[in-house]
Amino acid sequence: MSTGIPALVDDAFLAQARWTLLEASDREDAHAFLDTLAAVEADLTGAGTPRWVAWSHAFAARRLLATHDLEAAAAEVAAARAATELCPADAERALTLAYLAHLEVSGDRSDAAMHLAVDASLLTDQVPADDPSRELHQAHHWLSLALTRLDLEELAVAQALRGHRVATALGGVADRWRLLRLCAQQHAELAQTVHRRGDEVRAARLAAVALRCSHAATALDWEPPDAESDLLAVVHGWALTLADDLDDTLPALRRVRGRIEAEGGLWLLGYADLALARLLTRTAQREATRVGSTEAPASVRLADEATDLLVAAAGAFAAVGDRRRHRQCLLELGQATAALGRAAEALHWLEAYRAEASQVALRSRELWAEMFVRRSRLREAERQAALMRRHAMEDPLTGLGNRRSAERRLAELDLTTTTASLAVVDVDRFKSVNDDNSHLHGDAVLRRLADLLRLHCRTGDEVFRWAGDEFLVILPGAHEAQAVVAMERLRVAVVECPWDELDLAGPVTVSIGIATTHPDQTGPQSWRQLFDSADLHLFSAKRTGRDRVRTGTPAPATGPGDTGAGGQPSTAHASVDELVDELLGARTQRPPGWAFAPDDEPSS
Repeated sequence: MSTGIPALVDDAFLAQARWTLLEASDREDAHAFLDTLAAVEADLTGAGTPRWVAWSHAFAARRLLATHDLEAAAAEVAAARAATELCPADAERALTLAYLAHLEVSGDRSDAAMHLAVDASLLTDQVPADDPSRELHQAHHWLSLALTRLDLEELAVAQALRGHRVATALGGVADRWRLLRLCAQQHAELAQTVHRRGDEVRAARLAAVALRCSHAATALDWEPPDAESDLLAVVHGWALTLADDLDDTLPALRRVRGRIEAEGGLWLLGYADLALARLLTRTAQREATRVGSTEAPASVRLADEATDLLVAAAGAFAAVGDRRRHRQCLLELGQATAALGRAAEALHWLEAYRAEASQVALRSRELWAEMFVRRSRLREAERQAALMRRHAMEDPLTGLGNRRSAERRLAELDLTTTTASLAVVDVDRFKSVNDDNSHLHGDAVLRRLADLLRLHCRTGDEVFRWAGDEFLVILPGAHEAQAVVAMERLRVAVVECPWDELDLAGPVTVSIGIATTHPDQTGPQSWRQLFDSADLHLFSAKRTGRDRVRTGTPAPATGPGDTGAGGQPSTAHASVDELVDELLGARTQRPPGWAFAPDDEPSS
């Protein structure tokens, strides 16, 4: 028994109890469920964690449905739903919601069931395809059952198939059998609906799928309980009927129906009566076509038997609360009695069907109107959230990632194991662009520079606007030489850009500082160190004349006017010239603007 202390709860024990209760919930006879629940209910209630609180309320609702206390059951479902809000958004939560959806539809609360089914379906979609679990398998199982009773047969078939794929991945033979049986049943249900709409070709195709699923289940090495085995036999006979295989199916389905009448439950008997009635109706129609008269004795006898079975099935489904199949029986009774010329009886059944269907249609219209509004609001909220995320990470002037976005990306770089380069790009004398022209001209310069960065960087490089007239380029996997080539290409493109189109007073150039990390060498170990190093080289580019690229590699310089102390040529940065010349294949002619040039002061 439970100690009442959540920390001492045996999750494995409760999980096994949950699987036992779920399996018993799917049976028509509620005694096994009620007995199991009585043995573990105190442990579930005392667990205290949101997960088990939700299941405690859910199973309490199932117990109340068994005693037909629908109002109290709805309250327990609401309490379970509230508890799931505190649980992680995973396959277990999807299973809980799917089970609650089935309970709600069993309690004739279709609107609440629809909301729960939608939420459960969304959660199953979020589970990775390569992460199968019994919780996910069972979520699809209960969703399929709930959707069938909500008249959403196409969706029910899809959920059954998804559940079968998960069960196959898990390998449990019992779970595989049950999902194959469910797939067979759902395909047969959908085939019947499609047949009623007049699409015989698709109905036959769906019936063939149902038969394949039934054969596959029978081939498994597992002995199911008698009720489940009989249900599969009824489904198999129904699928054969839809496939127009009537002669051999009729005696076999009669035998199954007789066994169920002697040993089975009320719902299963109604299901068998409905399937057998449909088989008899088809057989009667074939007999009438053969002799050319609907009043042939054999045809009338079969039609009368089918009518009696439909009446029995309608009563059984009404007694167990299966409103959907009860409506189907009423409709088919109206059609069958009309075919027999019993006009008054046909009107009675059709009027009863109309009253049931009108009530459902009214609820459905209200529900779908509410769902449409809800979906529209969710889509708008999602759009607004995406817009806010974009604004939070994007520079509105250039459309590039902003500083926050750059810092997040830099933090993702593992500089201890990978090579990467970082370039800091700054517009030379940008203040004078604003002062001599206008801030609108300055904005135009920044937008054009952003376009040039996008155009001339390598595929895979990432460009950000850091602040003001300063941009960052992250070059993943780029060694220093590769980064220099890419940034020199950009610098030349800026020089050659037709800036006069923007009515500027003078040309625009950029200075660029580059820093590179090498995992196997001493160097920057964090992105902040990498940025500081690139920024230092940018400052050097500004001091030595602007309109140039600088790195930290020292070598003899050959540029005119670039001298060190005592009038001797500086040894710093000149190797960049040689490196670029070598990689660009331009040893004899440097690109315009690359040669060192004296300047007054290292300002922007």
